[in-house]
Amino acid sequence: MGAVSSGLVPDGRHFVSRARDEASSWRDVYKTPITTADLASRMGGYLQAYTLYSSVRPFGITAIIGGWDSEEELPVDGQVGSGPSIGSGGKVEGKKYGGPGLYMIEPSGLYWGYYGAATGKGRQVAKAELEKLDLAAGNLSLLEGVKEAARIIYVAHDDNKDKDFELEMTWISNLEGPTKGRHQEVPKDILEEAEKYAKKALEGEDDEEEAKDDDKPAEGDRMEE
Repeated sequence: MGAVSSGLVPDGRHFVSRARDEASSWRDVYKTPITTADLASRMGGYLQAYTLYSSVRPFGITAIIGGWDSEEELPVDGQVGSGPSIGSGGKVEGKKYGGPGLYMIEPSGLYWGYYGAATGKGRQVAKAELEKLDLAAGNLSLLEGVKEAARIIYVAHDDNKDKDFELEMTWISNLEGPTKGRHQEVPKDILEEAEKYAKKALEGEDDEEEAKDDDKPAEGDRMEE
């Protein structure tokens, strides 16, 4: 499970520290990893509490939490025997469990689930690009997702061409994937490949825009029949 935030850096660090405490507390009580939805709920409540009292100020961040909850039945810490698999105290028959989760948490404590989310200075451009991918269809592979994420980040930074930036990416897969359900940094070779793809796609868009500008008639030119 991973978290990222935009806004005040100290608030973001405090948010991550509190999220770790919440995950640890959940495991101490329930002897199993916290789910992405439950962590988003707890952190949303924590941020909302800072809007209730005059002695504290609201958090100056918007945070995104992403994770992959195991689809398989995992043993709890110190488990002896097994509980009911279906019914009271167990899972509901026919209902799917686990899978990916992505939540954006606002300073007010409101949180929403998304297929793809963006926050920060270039969020409007990034959101427009995310909508083009049709993420709800679920046709994007993990490697394709890394490449598209890199491309979208480069597109969002295109307005600030004079400012250099360093691309850092992390990913989470299911238990059969490369990360085995853990939140890890994207390997260097895959990251470099994604950056090349992003730069090439950005150059292609620039060439198309230049071609369109060349096709436009210059001011003062008369249209001939």
